Amino acid sequence: MIDNFIGKTPTFQLERIVEPGVAEVWVKLEAMNPGGSIKDRTAFAMIVDAEQRGLLEPG
Repeated sequence: MIDNFIGKTPTFQLERIVEPGVAEVWVKLEAMNPGGSIKDRTAFAMIVDAEQRGLLEPG
């Protein structure tokens, strides 16, 4: 199911942004989410909640 992929956004280290030893800069590749958005986790939670309250049928 799609919920296996939500919350597993890949990260990538930017090694040439700052001088070595000063800091580590990491970015999340949100475009790699199933919906291509930072809102995937929120949208999934809303759907699960609506299913649990009987407002939507599962599937």
